Amino acid sequence: MTSVDQTTNLMSRLNALLGAEHVLSDADSLEIYAQDIWKAGEPVAAVVRPADTGQLVSIAQLAAELGICLAVRGGGMSYTRGYTQTSPGVVMICTQRMNAVLEINTEDMTVTVQAGCTWSALHEALGQQRLRTPYWGPLSGRYATVGGSVSQNSIFWGGSRYGSSADSVVSMEVVLANGDILRTGSAAQQHATPFFRHFGPDLTGLFCSDCGALGLKATITLKLMPDAGEQDYLSFDFNSYPGLLAAMAEITRQGLASECFGFDPLLTEMRAQRDSLMADARSFGNVLAKAGSLKQAASDTLGILKGGRRFMKDLAWPLHAIVEEKNSSAVADSLKQIRSLATASGGTEVSNAIPKIMRANPFGPVNNMIGPGGERWAPVHGLLPLSQADEATTAVLHIFAQHEQVIERFNIRTGFLYNAVAGSCIAVEPLFFWPDSVDALHRASVDADFYRRLPKLEQNLEARNAVASIRQGIADKFSELGAAHLQIGRSYQFSEALEPAPRQLLQAIKTALDPDNRINPGVLGLS
Repeated sequence: MTSVDQTTNLMSRLNALLGAEHVLSDADSLEIYAQDIWKAGEPVAAVVRPADTGQLVSIAQLAAELGICLAVRGGGMSYTRGYTQTSPGVVMICTQRMNAVLEINTEDMTVTVQAGCTWSALHEALGQQRLRTPYWGPLSGRYATVGGSVSQNSIFWGGSRYGSSADSVVSMEVVLANGDILRTGSAAQQHATPFFRHFGPDLTGLFCSDCGALGLKATITLKLMPDAGEQDYLSFDFNSYPGLLAAMAEITRQGLASECFGFDPLLTEMRAQRDSLMADARSFGNVLAKAGSLKQAASDTLGILKGGRRFMKDLAWPLHAIVEEKNSSAVADSLKQIRSLATASGGTEVSNAIPKIMRANPFGPVNNMIGPGGERWAPVHGLLPLSQADEATTAVLHIFAQHEQVIERFNIRTGFLYNAVAGSCIAVEPLFFWPDSVDALHRASVDADFYRRLPKLEQNLEARNAVASIRQGIADKFSELGAAHLQIGRSYQFSEALEPAPRQLLQAIKTALDPDNRINPGVLGLS
């Protein structure tokens, strides 16, 4: 059979399984689904959109029969080539039709969703019952899916206290390369439900942070908890990053904040450039809705309106903390401790408008993936122990200094974002902005009105390659420091960084579950 005949046969079989409207082969779809935020991979053969576990099983069985490779894409918000391909001809599974909240179990305090459910949709469904998951999504949760975030791992909302997305998972239902269904946790046994993660060896953990290498996630069960009864916000400014990081580390050690994050001066400046006053004004409605009383609502609104955009200007290294507790006295106690810790590290309290507006609109537009001047954007990150975030920042600044001439030549701007995670580490995330064209995925993801108003820049591959070189140097330095990573994909040292025993075990698991290496081949360095 010729390659043309094979393609025709594949498309015909996929159409029969899913319906032609759910098998995409047009040029625009194939272009977008071959990209992530960082770069495009090799062309995909087709994009398929299953509706449920049964259709996912059928796709896996057909792929096994025809020897086709599969990869899975959720919301497309990753930037490490976690689902983009290094060889052509892969069939990309889009999970966005698998978007249902299947069960909210208020007796056993679990929620089960299809893998393509967005964090925003889950948060809205749970909020109606005043519930939440401990970790409840990344900032990109308008598009980012639960399955994608569990595969790649992600941080932000709830993350400073409760960890990453993987830490809230109880159980999964995974379709293997041959079409078999594997259930994890307590649900792995006969006659049981997914109420507990640990029943013997932790099989659930194998499929967290695997970048889709070990199977196709169908459903995911997460922990539930009551939504916090009270919350408040604090912001501080520091003269330098050592003070910011010292305060962040101590706040994290004490478990005082549900979210604790910080910026460098560039990111604060860019937010001020990017967000219009009208966009901030649209946030007021949610600020009002989340205020505890009319008096508090009026005070919040008046403070933000009087502050205008000044709360974003003239800041050096700001730190922001959001406190959530069961009652106002517990909130007040945490605020008092945070003020003491931040002041002791050299912080000066400033307007808390930034965390207040962010929390009122937790899953806003993803316009941050393009700079305010139309620039291309790319981050790189490492998760470091609390004691090493300062050292890691110094190392990154040294790398920037080594490439100073290149950075100036291509007008590359660099910055930092910090996030406290799980009470034990800080995510250090250097960022790059440079004049360069953006891709179809960027254009499709940001608000149309925002993109319309941006300057349209010419492609600048020389600058892009310079960023890639500096970015890889930082990733390698993080590896030297022993950093961990989210969304490992094909961008960070992983397989080569592991000691022999875990590397051999992981490869053996990959071989057992996917002997022909057809599920997202090459990701994590697995073969």
